Amino acid sequence: MPGFSINYNENFGDRMVILYDSLTGNVARFVKKLPLETRKITEGLVMEEAFVLITFTTGLGKVPDTTASFLEVNHKHLKGVASSGNKNFGVYYAVAADEICETYHVPIVSKFELSGTQADVNLFMERLIEIETH
Repeated sequence: MPGFSINYNENFGDRMVILYDSLTGNVARFVKKLPLETRKITEGLVMEEAFVLITFTTGLGKVPDTTASFLEVNHKHLKGVASSGNKNFGVYYAVAADEICETYHVPIVSKFELSGTQADVNLFMERLIEIETH
């Protein structure tokens, strides 16, 4: 992976599950850039292990209904959140991460625009390792 020198799976194992929610495909494209296995959240999914959630912001700064419903059932294993957004929306950019952070008292791993850049992927990985090792 260009620009990222730590092999996450070799150094820290596969303990942290990465889940995502995507509507337009931006988050799906972002997670494909990660050197990790990821899973899309589905209706009825129940998590019994620690996970980090990557979601999107909908409307004017809202958490998507699919994400909110999933977290109502699964928040106890949530360890961090990341969100995509569009900077054209100004103060509403990636606000879903802020809302989830405040509601469930977890750190914001990162925010990225649309499907993110390689720098966004690197930042996500660095912060994921911090969460994993603390």
